[in-house]
Amino acid sequence: MRAAGMPAQAIACMFALAAVISLAAGLSLAEGDLTRRAVRLDPLVIDAAKGFSIDSYRIETGVYYRWRIRSDGRDEYTVFAPAFFKEIWVDRVAIEDMEVKPSGLHAVELGDAGEIDVWFVPIRPGTYEFSAEGLQTQGFRGVFVVK
Repeated sequence: MRAAGMPAQAIACMFALAAVISLAAGLSLAEGDLTRRAVRLDPLVIDAAKGFSIDSYRIETGVYYRWRIRSDGRDEYTVFAPAFFKEIWVDRVAIEDMEVKPSGLHAVELGDAGEIDVWFVPIRPGTYEFSAEGLQTQGFRGVFVVK
């Protein structure tokens, strides 16, 4: 069926052009390896006397990040972020020379002085809290604002 007064070749060209544009748009969304280069967030330093060094991160969905959490080792800290960890894809977690690829997280625990690196991609926008268990009122709390 063709539109009145429009030659069959013109209609065929329009359909071909629409197919090429649609294919090109789909390919551009699937291109590249998202996990090749992580955006490094400022490290979260946990200090027994001062609390968290950072109380807010502003990040974007679909961007690959590395979040370093560094502990002074003066206490055992459990950093909770259950709502945030539900809304991200966790690629890997590294502790010293060991690395794991979990299917998800609820919290990370630091018992001694050291660092934990979490590589992730935020999936859903929102504001998500993180805190150290039992120390929220002493400066051990913050938020991720995901756009």
